[in-house]
Amino acid sequence: MGLERVTRCLGTNSRGDEHRNDDDDSVARMKAAAEALELKEKEKPSFELSGKLAAETNRFRGITLLFNEPPEARKPDVRWRLYVFKGGEVLNEPLYIHRQSCYLFGRERRVADIPTDHPSCSKQHAVIQYRQVEKEKPDGTLSRQVRPYLMDLGSTNKTYLNEDPVEPQRYYELFEKDTIKFGNSSREYVLLHENSTG
Repeated sequence: MGLERVTRCLGTNSRGDEHRNDDDDSVARMKAAAEALELKEKEKPSFELSGKLAAETNRFRGITLLFNEPPEARKPDVRWRLYVFKGGEVLNEPLYIHRQSCYLFGRERRVADIPTDHPSCSKQHAVIQYRQVEKEKPDGTLSRQVRPYLMDLGSTNKTYLNEDPVEPQRYYELFEKDTIKFGNSSREYVLLHENSTG
């Protein structure tokens, strides 16, 4: 029942005279109820993104992550590996980085996939993200490939790709034999895959 209809029905008696004062309270209550009903009809639920849900889902082990995987994130079909060198010596077994779509590097061991313990490294320093992208073949046709990309997460002491500092929050495509360094650490991470030749 709309507000006008309620007031028409309750505002006057059959002779058109005003109701007595004791009826005025019930009329006011009915008007208020009608107004509340109209307001309720006007208010529709909002399904817009507030950002609060994203903030909650971007937490892992109680830590807010500085990075969200993009929609084009994919697990690689090539078995990529990182070989870790210090002073020209291989430090340990290669790091196999083909089992998930993203690898986080940093000092915060609760969230880092690959810890970088050097004091010049940030808690969440950088990521290697695999992304599905379109690449042009030599014959001019396009094909979809899953490629590795490096992104610095705004680290204090930078990330280096082949000795050059990378800009933060920007993807850099990685290629076989690329060398990555984090902060002032002397460790070098060399990217190879299972079919790489010396």
